[in-house]
Amino acid sequence: MWLSRLLVFMTRVLVGAHASGYELSAAPARQRIYFANHSSHIDTLALWSALPESLRRRTRPVAARDYWGRGRLRPWLALKGLNAVLIERVRKEDSDDPLTPLAVALNEGDSLILFPEGTRRDEALPGEFRSGIYRLAQRYPEVELLPVYLENLHRVMPKGALLPVPLYCAVRFGAPLVRIGNESKENFLLRARQAVIELAGVPAT
Repeated sequence: MWLSRLLVFMTRVLVGAHASGYELSAAPARQRIYFANHSSHIDTLALWSALPESLRRRTRPVAARDYWGRGRLRPWLALKGLNAVLIERVRKEDSDDPLTPLAVALNEGDSLILFPEGTRRDEALPGEFRSGIYRLAQRYPEVELLPVYLENLHRVMPKGALLPVPLYCAVRFGAPLVRIGNESKENFLLRARQAVIELAGVPAT
């Protein structure tokens, strides 16, 4: 769609969003969950734009409905441009499962872009991961888990900024996260976060 191509073009002009690291074009076409640090509204566009077009067509970013569902422009960009999966960040009822829309997308064969922190941070490194990615990893063992580090995007459009600052940014893909049988949720989340931090080239905190 023309809107998707326009978003990719504008993102690359504005921040570069050049891919490095794990060579996606040479890797087998797998259903994946790409998980990354989250510090800017540009994060989703940068990661999505860095994917080869063949993968981008079947990859759906996960976005918060309370932000991307407001007004007219945001839903149009999210749904028509990115084919995003909108989720509720807060349960309205005890029986509601915010992961249901993600499960539907995975059941349909799509890949996902996920930010396990659940909210943006004004720092280069990710904070504590929430349990959603662990639950999806348990439910879909055949789906590959690929860590991604978004470099410099916390300076492009930090939380509270209205307009992006044109700076060069990179999207670093890591090797798939190895699954460990009977691994605890706590250890899995620590390993997943560490996989993203290692792509930044600094020790974990």
